[in-house]
Amino acid sequence: MKLISKVFLFALFISLSFSCSDDDEAVIETNTIVDVAIENNLSSLVAAVTRAELVTTLSSNGNFTVLAPTNTAFQTFLQTNGYNSVNDVPVEVLKNILMNHVITGELKSTDLTTGYQKTNAISAASNTEMSIYVNVGAQVKFNGTSTVQIPNVEADNGIVHVVDAVIDLPSIVTFAVADPNFESLELALTRESDFNYVSTLSTKVGTNPAPFTVFAPTNDAFASLIGELSNVNSLGDIPKATLESTLNTHVIAGFNYRATGLSNNMTLNTLGGQLTVDLTGSVPKLVDPNSRTSDITATDVQANNGVIHAIRTVVLE
Repeated sequence: MKLISKVFLFALFISLSFSCSDDDEAVIETNTIVDVAIENNLSSLVAAVTRAELVTTLSSNGNFTVLAPTNTAFQTFLQTNGYNSVNDVPVEVLKNILMNHVITGELKSTDLTTGYQKTNAISAASNTEMSIYVNVGAQVKFNGTSTVQIPNVEADNGIVHVVDAVIDLPSIVTFAVADPNFESLELALTRESDFNYVSTLSTKVGTNPAPFTVFAPTNDAFASLIGELSNVNSLGDIPKATLESTLNTHVIAGFNYRATGLSNNMTLNTLGGQLTVDLTGSVPKLVDPNSRTSDITATDVQANNGVIHAIRTVVLE
């Protein structure tokens, strides 16, 4: 009887040992952002992430919001930019474009509000994270070009929103067009057929005269200017020469001055004249040659070729 008991215990021990071994070798299922992309047939995104060597990053324990372009979106992007496939896109370019779709922190659709977020893409003008404009309306749109098609696909390391367009690296013009607070500025920049502001402010870093610092008047600022000028009832009534000199006074070429780069009494040489920075009060201001002041109401909207600061009042030469 003792022998039978010993044989039974030995057999039980062997059985348990193999059972533990099987458990040790069991595959742990994951549901990372990369897994979500694979499971949702976002094959172009998976190919791009693989080529850009971002699989490890997007499979890590970080907490991300990822705007995931559809296969059709990638195909349109490639055709527009003259590429035959993802493999034709330079790796560093592809990596930065992909990181322009990644926001640190988990933002579900209910967490998104109209305004600016920072992406993980790095600006060539400042070596800092770039901005992305979120417009929450009937649909959620990013930088005025990419709309959410499928929101809130959950992953272990964040959230995925499937979007209908690849979000290219933004220029100054991108935000002037995307942000409705700058609608009057956009109209002013494009009012005259021979104005070249759009092409100039789209210039890439490394090509003169980029980068840029733009002090962007809001719609209310332009409305106040119209009330201030004589015989002017609308933006279209402002004489061409006056409008051009005014716009020039809001643009600095060759420098990307973020808020931390502005100091009290600093002289800023714009395309139209000099402005002075006033940091003596609780709100930073600009002072124009006519001693008119303008509050800087929002700072560091960072594009790839420059930075925008919103201002409350149009400055004059």
